[in-house]
Amino acid sequence: MIKTTNMLLEELGNYSNPKTRLSRMVKQKKIFPITRGLYETDRNVPGYLLAGSIYGPSYISFEYALSYYGLIPESVYTVTNATFEKRKKKTYETLFGTFTYRDVPPEAFPLGLKLMQEGEYFYRIAEAEKALCGKIYTMKPVANMKELALLLTEDLRIEESELRKLDAGSISVLSKKYHSTNVNKLAAWLRRIQK
Repeated sequence: MIKTTNMLLEELGNYSNPKTRLSRMVKQKKIFPITRGLYETDRNVPGYLLAGSIYGPSYISFEYALSYYGLIPESVYTVTNATFEKRKKKTYETLFGTFTYRDVPPEAFPLGLKLMQEGEYFYRIAEAEKALCGKIYTMKPVANMKELALLLTEDLRIEESELRKLDAGSISVLSKKYHSTNVNKLAAWLRRIQK
């Protein structure tokens, strides 16, 4: 369970020095620091369940979500997250793994998300279409459809058969929010290959 410093100090209010008691609990590995002011009671909790609490508002996207949906063949160990209006990329190295956060356009941020629950943890993850739009939004613009196809199938190593399963309508809606050459080309390319 995620707890803030204030929550823990309140729980330890019966001790003469709650801060000292909290430090001792960390040393005894009864509680585990995530980032400044944030702790976890279970050392074995998967990192992706903590991502939204570390820095936000945010949701899991980019490579981590693409791997989650099986679109890219690689396992991804850094939990990659989307934010908005933060203006710089952030990285947190924690006991629970590495977490990165980078901006997407504010108007794209709230669309295409799923709220998931595992036990007492809730997290938000981009739908497959949104994760792909977010990823190619962060990449160097391609000049034409052929370059886009190479970017998707060779650079990202996504099977064309998997791309055909994506919802072209959803990507078309998202393309209007990303204002990105790559995302616009993806929407047009998907319309073409799914005919």
